[in-house]
Amino acid sequence: MSKLIKNPEEIRAIREGGKILNAILKAVAAEIKPGANTADLEALACKMADDAGARPAFKNYPMGGGIFFPDMLCISINDEVVHGTATPGRILQSGDIVDIDLGMEWPIKEEIRTQFNLPKNPYSEQGGFFTDMSATFAVGKISGEAKKLLQVTRECLEIGLKAIKPGLRMSALGKIIQDHAERHGYGVVRDLVGHGVGYFAHEEPEVFHYEIPVHDPANIPLQVGMVIAVEPMINAGTWRVKVDPENKMTIKTTDGSLSAHFEHTVVVTENGCDILTLA
Repeated sequence: MSKLIKNPEEIRAIREGGKILNAILKAVAAEIKPGANTADLEALACKMADDAGARPAFKNYPMGGGIFFPDMLCISINDEVVHGTATPGRILQSGDIVDIDLGMEWPIKEEIRTQFNLPKNPYSEQGGFFTDMSATFAVGKISGEAKKLLQVTRECLEIGLKAIKPGLRMSALGKIIQDHAERHGYGVVRDLVGHGVGYFAHEEPEVFHYEIPVHDPANIPLQVGMVIAVEPMINAGTWRVKVDPENKMTIKTTDGSLSAHFEHTVVVTENGCDILTLA
């Protein structure tokens, strides 16, 4: 069977892991307030993952150039699009918006697989399946501009998920998301895209949040059983981004505008899609 397609038992394992990931994100979100330390949020997420028999997917993830991401949580604040670090700790300020992006592999213990009667991931030494999700939160009282950006970005994800169905091509999915963002004057990040997930933290296919050429080889149709992470990254200004020259991993807007990000892991079904990262 193609790596792009997961069987029902594998999807069940990904769904169970997605419930745990959702619970971790909710617990972290409850601690987001002015004065919160991002290192404390990281510690909470890592403990919950460990208690559940999971492994952080992004911790020590290779970023290229000999750089490895240090944390379970990607915590991106204000003009940081993605890959913001949780450690060393940063203090959240009232008026900030903060994106919490997290992934994990579950279960990594044989006894848990036995307990839930789950298959083993043949592509991972630890045998668990991967899930990925994110959401952007307000810290204290935020501006009207920031509120609108969060709302529209959330809508971009929701509209994209509602459009998913077998046969829909990646360019059409991207256009649906792009049109909604640009209707509000926002830029859709093009340097980063969604992806397949399940056997690995990142796998084929690429999932676009903007329109790509119809004849692009990546413009494949969605198929039943594909498990994908849809994650529009929307900027209040230009879509263009840059890499932070200091840590060489955090992606930021080039114009200093705010950026928001929402993501779910979903499976394509006969009638649309099911969200696998729900409680």
